[in-house]
Amino acid sequence: MKPGPRRSIAQSDIIAAAFEILEQKGFAAVSVRGVAAALGLTPTAMYTYFDSKRALLGAMVEQLLAGVEASAEPADGAPAAPAARALLIESAVALRARLREHPGAIALVTSGPLDGSRALTLAERLGAAFAEAGLATDDAARAAHALFAQVLGHVAIETAWAEASVDGEAATLWSDAPARPITDAGVALGLRTGDDAEFRRAVEHAVDGWLAAGAARAAPTA
Repeated sequence: MKPGPRRSIAQSDIIAAAFEILEQKGFAAVSVRGVAAALGLTPTAMYTYFDSKRALLGAMVEQLLAGVEASAEPADGAPAAPAARALLIESAVALRARLREHPGAIALVTSGPLDGSRALTLAERLGAAFAEAGLATDDAARAAHALFAQVLGHVAIETAWAEASVDGEAATLWSDAPARPITDAGVALGLRTGDDAEFRRAVEHAVDGWLAAGAARAAPTA
């Protein structure tokens, strides 16, 4: 009996199967062998597409960030500084939304260096917006890095509290804990659990702080 035709698999099929495993079984279950089994392939066949788990995870990160690149384009004819500010804020909001779409996204994007084409393009886009708004190159790089880290950290905290709440572990551990009015206010505002308006407010303050610092640095001294 002649063997049947070789099954044709696209890289997009592999990445989709990897995301399905990520969402159903968690980050630890994502592996070349696991994805191969899900697609009915041998591990050897999988290695012709991705030569390592690191390469597979990198491709997943690139796919995750693909939906952020085209978001938050400034309006035609808008002044440079306000348009750049809007782009920075909307890009941060879009990145957070994209990460929240996939359980395990934070573990995925922190599994290795963000050195793929789309990750670097997004970082450069943020830095260019800060530069367009008047920051010097070094400060624009610092601000872009800080904004990216702020989004990742914010989503990581939201994810941790959401998982603890589902597992019933979000209760206070000590009944005689001292009063923490500021922390309690933050809880009431939804800072831990992902209030959209509060996230936007935090990003606006961060962006405005960098822009103000850049303007102060560029201002001539008396």
